[in-house]
Order: sequence, then C-alpha cells, then structure tokens
Amino acid sequence: MTQLDVRPPAGDTVRGVPAPGDNHGVRTKGLGGNSVGLLGSAVIGISTVAPVYCLTSTLGSTAGEVGLQMPAVFLAGFLPMLLVAFAYRELNQAMPDCGTSFTWTVKAFGPRIGWMCGWGLVIATIIVLSNLAGVATSYFWLLAGEITNNASVAALDGNKAVHIVTCLSLIAAATAISYRGMTATKGVQYALVGLQLLVLAVFVGMALSKAGSLPTSVDFSWSWMNPFAVQSFAAFTAGLSLSIFMYWGWDASLTANEETTGSAKTPGRAALIAMVVLVGSYLATGIAAQMAVGSGDTGLGLANPDTSDNVFAELAGPVMGPALGIMLFVAVLASAAASLQTTFIPVARTVLAMSTYEALPASYARVHPRFKTPGKATVIAGVATGLFYTVMTLVSEHVLVDTIYALGLMICFYYALTAFACAWYFRRELTGSFRDLVFKGLFPVVGGLLLTAVFCKTLYDMWDPAYGSGSAVFGVGSVFVIGVGLLLLGLVIMLVMQRRSPDFFRGLVLTKETPSLVVQD
Repeated sequence: MTQLDVRPPAGDTVRGVPAPGDNHGVRTKGLGGNSVGLLGSAVIGISTVAPVYCLTSTLGSTAGEVGLQMPAVFLAGFLPMLLVAFAYRELNQAMPDCGTSFTWTVKAFGPRIGWMCGWGLVIATIIVLSNLAGVATSYFWLLAGEITNNASVAALDGNKAVHIVTCLSLIAAATAISYRGMTATKGVQYALVGLQLLVLAVFVGMALSKAGSLPTSVDFSWSWMNPFAVQSFAAFTAGLSLSIFMYWGWDASLTANEETTGSAKTPGRAALIAMVVLVGSYLATGIAAQMAVGSGDTGLGLANPDTSDNVFAELAGPVMGPALGIMLFVAVLASAAASLQTTFIPVARTVLAMSTYEALPASYARVHPRFKTPGKATVIAGVATGLFYTVMTLVSEHVLVDTIYALGLMICFYYALTAFACAWYFRRELTGSFRDLVFKGLFPVVGGLLLTAVFCKTLYDMWDPAYGSGSAVFGVGSVFVIGVGLLLLGLVIMLVMQRRSPDFFRGLVLTKETPSLVVQD
C-alpha cells in the first residue's frame, strides 16, 4: 500500500520560491543543525524550567493554598502541560521550525493570531529572564554570606546599586554563552542540571530519613494524591496556577528543533522526557518535604508565611545539616543561572523566526556566521531583560512583583493557542486513525480548554487589588493592568508592523493552510 501526499509545494529560504526540502512553506534560518541530540534537548527543557528554583519558591505557596494535597495539585498541573506537549510534538513532526507557537498558529489561524501568540511567548520569556536574573543575584550574595559566615556580605543584596550591577553582570554572562551557540549551551547545562537533580535526590533521601523526628513531621497518606480533597475550588485553582507555572519552559526543547539531530521527532521526545523528569522530581520532593516538616503554617511547616517564599533556605539546616545544607543554596543558584542561560533560546529563536517571515524587522533575522546563532536577537533579548529589570527595580519593587504574577496569564495564553492550533491544523486528518484523533485532536483540545479555564480564572482574580502586591490602578488590581496591558502593547506593535510589513499580514509570506488529505491506494 502506497501513499500519495498531495500537499502544496513550499517556498525557499529567501523569496518564497518553491524549493526541494522545505515543508509547508517554512524557511530555514541558517542555524547550526545537528548540534544537539535527544539527551541534550531534554536537558535544555529541564534547565529552562529550573526545577530547584521552582520548588524553593513554590512549595510553600502551594502548601498554603491546598495543604497536604500539594502532590495531587502537582499532578493536576502536569495534566494540561502533558496534553499540550503532545500538540507540540505533532506540530513539530509536521513542521520543525524554531518559531514553534508563532509559526504553527500562523499556519492554523492566520498571521494576526499567530503574531499575538508569538508576542505572548516573547513577553513571557522576558519577564521570566528578569525574574531569574534577580533570583540568581540574591542567591549569589546569600551563598557568599553562607560561605564566609558573614552577614554583611549577604546583606549586600539589599544594596540596590550592588544588586543591579550583579544582576546585569549575570545577564551579560548568560547572553554571551547563548550567543556562542548550542554546543556551549549544552556543555554548561549538563553540569548545572546534573547538580540540581543530584542535590534534589540527596534532599529527598535525607528528608525521608528525618520523617517522624522533626516537630511538625506527618505520616504519608495516599489521600495526598486526591485532588478532590482540596478544601475549596478557589484553593484548588490557585494551587493549579502555581503548579502550571512550575512546568513552564519545557517547550525550549522544541524551539531548538532546527539545531537538533532528527529535528522532526527528537525535540518532541525530549520534551516528553523533560516533563516526566519534572513531575517525578516535584512529586518526590513534595512528598518527602511534607513527611519531614508537614504543610502547616507554623515552625518548619511548608506554609509558614515567614519562610514559604524560600523553603529550601529554611529547611537546609534542619534536613541536611550545616555542611550539606549549603549545597541547597548552591543548587538554587545553579538552577536560576542555568535557566537564565537557556531561557534565551526560545525568545531569541522566536524573534528570529518572526523576523525571517517578515513579522518583525529584517535585521533580527541575522545569524552569526561562525556560531550559527541568532546573534542580534540574542543580544537584544539580553538588553531588553537588563533594561526591564533595572527600570522595574528602580521604579517600584511592587511593580516588579506584580509583573511576575502576570506571567501566568501569558503562559496560558500562548500554550492554549498552540494546543488549539494543533487540532485545527490537523482537522482533516482526525478521522484517519484512532491515534490521530487522540494525539492531534482530543489531547490538544482538552489541554487547551484546561489552560483557557485557568486563563479566565486568573484574569478574574487579577481584577482584585489584593492579588499580587496589593497595589491598584483606579481601583483595579495592578496585576490585571500589567497583564492585560502587556497583551494590548503587543496588539499596538502588531498594528505598527502591519503597516511596515503588509505582505506577512496578507498571508503572502507564511500561508495559512490545512494539510491535504493523504490518499491511499
């Protein structure tokens, strides 16, 4: 039995003239192909998520919302991410393109929705980069204080000038490593991700050994895995929002697809591997921490408001002892630094793709002739991150905090659009087989709907000034103003680009399409 694929020919890498080897009109960018294998791609996905940083900053907040049901909420947050990961895998197999969400939503829904989806990814990544740089800076001085046993050294982080200079130095270093290509990125990440997972494994083992011996220890119960035992729906959705944030970043494996060996299949497999490693790490750490210190709001309890923003800093000594405890500080710093470096991958390559397809100025499409990286896009992302963090820090710490809270809105926005794009793009193929129906239709739609529900609930909660730092603009929560304002800013920029680059917005550069049916004989 043979197959006849009657899909239309695609454009070449410069002017859209049909050329052999192109798929669906996507263009090659000149990136360094075959630079990353399956393991390297999975490591990049794990690193971008920053599991140790996510755990130390989110364990306490999640426990405060859902109590001992924290493991169940970790699983619930994993579900929509897993379903969306299948959508990414299917789209990548059909069209491996470093523009990922931007390129795929253009192909499914047209240039305007695709442009806004790309903007959601870019602005979310800039926010995360600035936050990671700030966290890495704080832990740098905290670790320096622990090593020297000098409180005045740790207190340097509170000096705004020292903090900003250190932060900008870390951003510059991360930008330089990303600028030099995927080979340099991969080498750094193997060491940093390996350190993170090793320290987490040691922490889990020692926390389990301390279970029952610390004042707030609790015995394990299978009821912890029951999401229906959460006290209220509001508490569940709040915990779910935090859980979804903890998985964000796995799609970096896909944005490196044009530089990966076996670009059609390897990135999708790497993303799924990264997801499994993450959910396993989160469940093991969450369960072990609860058994050791419980989820109460006093003493060592995870939900103690005095320590919930940085759980590992509080648990390092009691669980691991003073000597090994310092390794937790090292792991958090390594986690933030590693993620800071790899998070440049999705933003730089999305900007590169948008520029290649004339959705952004052509100058951002330049690829470094030696390193085969989107050099200018990487540098611009670093400069934008440094400026954003510096301005927000000087203007108001509250504004910076609220910007981070608004991040969840952007994440749900572009993930959900990509999931729906998968089902719509492959709509004619859904009846071809049970596999196509499930992986190209059912899973992406369910994942998209779940994220849309979280998006709407988050949007509703953001209206309340009590959400985030507690500040307001004309009675409306500042988190809402920032989140919606950033999306509207993207709309304004899109309208400007529409005048400067009419061909893209007329669908003449990257064409909206539906795959033709595959005829069998």
